[in-house]
Amino acid sequence: MACPICGKDADPKYRPFCSRRCADIDLGHWLKGDYVIPGEALEEEDDARDEAANATADDRPPRPN
Repeated sequence: MACPICGKDADPKYRPFCSRRCADIDLGHWLKGDYVIPGEALEEEDDARDEAANATADDRPPRPN
């Protein structure tokens, strides 16, 4: 199996990647939003984000210390 990032042989320790570096590069792609799972956005997620953005300080739960 070839590493999906650089094409070298995969290392069993980091499978399917060849190294921690390539695994970290792949993680970075996910975190930046370069990869997405196809499908339609759920309206529930949009509504929850809108409610959170519009909440006043009194509506928000207390922050843990």
